[in-house]
Amino acid sequence: MITLYTSATPNGWKASITLEELGLEYKVHHIQMDQQEQKEPWYLKLNPNGRIPIIVDHDNDDFVVIESGALMIYLAEKTGQLMPSDVNGRSTVIQWLMFQMGGIGPMMGQANVFFRYAPEKIPYAIERYQRESRRLFEVLDTRLADKQFLAGDYSIADIANFSWVWGYKWSGVSIDGLDHLSRWLDEIQARDAVKRGQDVPEPTDLDKMLREADERADKVRGILA
Repeated sequence: MITLYTSATPNGWKASITLEELGLEYKVHHIQMDQQEQKEPWYLKLNPNGRIPIIVDHDNDDFVVIESGALMIYLAEKTGQLMPSDVNGRSTVIQWLMFQMGGIGPMMGQANVFFRYAPEKIPYAIERYQRESRRLFEVLDTRLADKQFLAGDYSIADIANFSWVWGYKWSGVSIDGLDHLSRWLDEIQARDAVKRGQDVPEPTDLDKMLREADERADKVRGILA
């Protein structure tokens, strides 16, 4: 049995989708981030960095794994699935996993902050992070031009990148003209395990979130007009 500590975020979905794809038995502890539960002492004992997701593997002496990418590698290697065992295949998967962790995640994360959450809209920052996110999307599109998935067979690299790129509208980044990326997004979104994983720890209606965000923005503009 595994306990997953998570919230409804791209990094959280990386963990829950992986668990669903692997068919592992797990239970969920929903971390209430709006209440800063991830900063409480009990949680910091598990993850001193105070971030989600983490897992505790009760079948392995309550072994704790922090950092979403490390968590995915651990689960893939534990089960022998979603990552090849040969050196070159394993390296290719990890390369594209690191692409998400070092590029897609940080750039889209900052785009989200400055485009959606920052109290002051800073055009330079918004454009900078949206532009770099789009550039990284173009890299993925090029990679997928002659490949069904990022590293050959479907793998944790696809799950990691999908979990972030799926929210491109929330970041205000267009995927127009990126046909290979769009095909890949649709194909992964159609997987039953992905759908189940995205409902952990609670269903997320991205279209509803976008409508509500636009309505709030319209109200603010109306007040300032």
